Amino acid sequence: MDQRSPWGSLTDQVEPMIGRGEKSWPWIIAMRFLTHLIGMCLGLALACVTFVAPIHADEVENFYRGKNIDLLVGYAPGGLNDTLSRIVGRHLSKKIPGNPNIIVRNMSSAGPIGIANHMYHAADKDGSVIASLDRTGAQLAIRGELHVRFDPMKFVWLGSVASFEQDAYLVLVNSTHPAKSAADLIGGSAKALIGSVGAGSTNQVFAMLARDALKLNIETIRGYRGTGPIFLAMQSQEVDGIVTGISTMMTTQGNLWNGGKVRSLVQFGRATRHRSLPDVPTGRELAPDADTLALIEFAELPFAMSRPFITPPNIPGDRAKALQVAFMATMVDQDFIAELERINFDDLSPIDGAAIIELLQRAMRTPKSIIDRYNQIEKASG
Repeated sequence: MDQRSPWGSLTDQVEPMIGRGEKSWPWIIAMRFLTHLIGMCLGLALACVTFVAPIHADEVENFYRGKNIDLLVGYAPGGLNDTLSRIVGRHLSKKIPGNPNIIVRNMSSAGPIGIANHMYHAADKDGSVIASLDRTGAQLAIRGELHVRFDPMKFVWLGSVASFEQDAYLVLVNSTHPAKSAADLIGGSAKALIGSVGAGSTNQVFAMLARDALKLNIETIRGYRGTGPIFLAMQSQEVDGIVTGISTMMTTQGNLWNGGKVRSLVQFGRATRHRSLPDVPTGRELAPDADTLALIEFAELPFAMSRPFITPPNIPGDRAKALQVAFMATMVDQDFIAELERINFDDLSPIDGAAIIELLQRAMRTPKSIIDRYNQIEKASG
């Protein structure tokens, strides 16, 4: 009986290369060695796939165990942005392998550009520094702002606590004002005096956008030191209204909001109408043409990533991934959510780093003519 090798199919394939005839013992031994070698290689490959993730996880945990992470905040202590950053820091440390301490360091004098420039050029690039970035920072870079020294696409974006899913940026007037809707301020006889903080502030820019792009009959009264004084001026009839967010109204002026003392005319920062304002049009709905729609979408970019956190560019990939995963895990942590509820923060609508990159890529495709038009409105707001 022909005693064929268990690897007969393999030897039959190579037989033409060595010629027909009886196979020698050296040849058989070589083939068996080759088979065992293939098996060993397959086993090693499987082991690598099985253990590479734990190895990387151990490396990340070993790096962070016993270390401090600096969380840079570009605002003074005590405000909402500072408070929110401190809450994120307390809970984020529990989700990072090794549970490092997170220490908040305020850099209020740096401003939105200064802190981003620092993170890009000066901050350690080993995963030991993160920052709460101002929502306008990335947009300033896309607009070509003179003092920007960073490329927003190269930051490691951990994500954003809020994306305005639960919020809207409103043009509000007193309920006693003659304008019952935005239509009454477009080509009508009604006019609204809108109080604003002044040069370059978000409420000033969007008041100007409503006036110049949507043609609302608005005049801005500048120079108020925050939204609180503007609300006082509204109650004394010094001004008729304000441009501000629902979250601000709920947390600081709940009596006016819940008591029906103000009326919403337009809502910005949203592609669709807020569920609590089904009869109030969005700025996008009121855009008279495609260019104005593109202008409003570009202007609204900061709202879609309104509470972002970053690390510097080029930190080790495994640490970057660990921080991104930890950030998003924090966003669904029940203790974290409960602490936000205690400060009446109701716009928890997180997005991850990939979603922010997608937003930036879309904004970067905005035609230069649209960005120039936005820059003109922003400049005029000063």
